[in-house]
Amino acid sequence: MKSLRICLIGLGMLALAAAMLLWFLPARWAAPWIEPQLHGLRLQQMQGTLWHGRADEVVGADGHVLGQLQWQLSRRALLGQLRLQLQFEGPQLAFSGGARRLPGGQIEVRDASVRAELAAWSHDAASPWGQPRGELQVTIDHALLQGGWPLQLQVQAQWSHALMHTHDGDVALGKLQAQASAQGGVILAQLHDDGHGPLHADGKLQLSPLGWRLDATLRARQTDPALRRWLARLGSPAADGSVRLERRGGLAGSALAPSTN
Repeated sequence: MKSLRICLIGLGMLALAAAMLLWFLPARWAAPWIEPQLHGLRLQQMQGTLWHGRADEVVGADGHVLGQLQWQLSRRALLGQLRLQLQFEGPQLAFSGGARRLPGGQIEVRDASVRAELAAWSHDAASPWGQPRGELQVTIDHALLQGGWPLQLQVQAQWSHALMHTHDGDVALGKLQAQASAQGGVILAQLHDDGHGPLHADGKLQLSPLGWRLDATLRARQTDPALRRWLARLGSPAADGSVRLERRGGLAGSALAPSTN
């Protein structure tokens, strides 16, 4: 009986020590389990704990330092209740926001924001559109994701100093904006300009897991030859110089409701 008591006490102390270690687990010790999920990114100069820490250097697969990362992970994750707050700061990309896992595997995102320099993320492509340049800012008030797709969504986006880099030079577009919402897995985005730039833009973009549809009207406000040539590549100009875009794709692209612009 005495031996059994000593064994139980030892097991209890071992379990307590393991719990204390997990409760205060240093972030650098957890890196070997975290990095395989980061698709080639590496976390260096890590400080703090698994639950509240930072990496002073987030390094890409090509060896370049992308920025700094801070995180807060609720210890309720030990009970299966994932709550995560992230903040990433880099010269070409920054984001912050919180997420939690709901019953059924859904992920809820609230109060998230993203800032990206598009020149760092676009690549050469044989397209009449060219390559986007400028700063993209996205604010996500609320999103409910199932398998990575938004069932619910409230988001605003702004493309500042927008231009398209083409083989013939840069085409200035001004400032473009969008607001998007989703219900039942169908996303509807309203696209427009700020009313003062070189390009008048008004349209709708609809997306679902099975297809997408874009209906938009683009028109040059000024007599910019580069902008007019760029618009002519996208479609035949009407008498007022406007170009109507009607694009769709996927299995259900033609089934999505047409634009009423």
